[in-house]
Amino acid sequence: MAPGKEFIDRLSLFYDRYTEYVRRNPAATAQLESTVRTLSYLIAGRFADSHEISELVYSASNLLVLFNDSILRKGLRCALPASLSQQRLLTWLSVLEYVEVFLEMGACKLWGEVGRWMIIGLIQIFKAIFRIVLLLWYKSGIQTSPPIIPLDRGADFSGEDNGNVEQQDDACFVGQRSGRVIRPLGSSPAVGSTESEEEEQQLEGGEAPQKTDTPGAPGDHRRVCVHRTATCALNLPAVFCLGLCGKQSWKPWLVSGVLELTSFAVLSDKTFQNRWERAEMRRRTFLLLYYLLRSPFYDKYSEEKILFLLRLLADHVPGIGLVVRPLMDYLPSWQKIYFYNWG
Repeated sequence: MAPGKEFIDRLSLFYDRYTEYVRRNPAATAQLESTVRTLSYLIAGRFADSHEISELVYSASNLLVLFNDSILRKGLRCALPASLSQQRLLTWLSVLEYVEVFLEMGACKLWGEVGRWMIIGLIQIFKAIFRIVLLLWYKSGIQTSPPIIPLDRGADFSGEDNGNVEQQDDACFVGQRSGRVIRPLGSSPAVGSTESEEEEQQLEGGEAPQKTDTPGAPGDHRRVCVHRTATCALNLPAVFCLGLCGKQSWKPWLVSGVLELTSFAVLSDKTFQNRWERAEMRRRTFLLLYYLLRSPFYDKYSEEKILFLLRLLADHVPGIGLVVRPLMDYLPSWQKIYFYNWG
């Protein structure tokens, strides 16, 4: 047997065994994913190039979750409520979001600031194109982050005995935005029970999560469509402005803030009848607090107050200093890596 074919056969056998293990042991798989993610936190700041290695491990943990979820969906015979081409687009967009920071850090390490900003620009352009295609071609509405929500292992598999996940005979439905696995009516409990009522509500809420309801007036529909399209490319002006003007300039911060607030003013909560889009808008509202951690506001106002609060906690709360002091040391690098971007 040729060495290449033998290697492929071994790889195929390993893949089959791994998928079988994941299907039988979803809880153990979740623990493995959590361990890999925790390892990324422990590596950060420990040695030279630890930031890059930490981000690589963190990206790998997210990709592992995405891969394992796809195995579990196949084992449950569940699928995202989307066509095959849309599922592939969602998968690639999720992969891009998971690895974008590592790609940026690697480009900076290899090619300096010029290479870093080339990678940032290309990634943001591709993400905007993917989101616009999903919005205009597949009518998917506003995209969540990540586009494919990980399965809720605790809720979705807590009732499985001995890990026999693959023995489910009925087809099921996985919400694209919630990640919840919803059983069909034929497998639900007796009518009148509390569990039956809860599952019926889940079915009503998850019947077609990617379809977006907009106001009936043509003018409202066009207005919402235009602004949703603009929201898909919201990062681009701020990121390009940041690359041209520099980190300490107020222009990127103000440009992004104005665009964000304008988007919220137009795409108000009343616009969305789809509950997943409303949840995504609430998440984006919370992320406005990140502006306190973005330069130059962070450098001029927030940094001193945050460090004072962390130092106060470390000095006066027993035991918390073990966590807070390493966080204080890593905070400048963390802020530089993650808070240039208005994602």
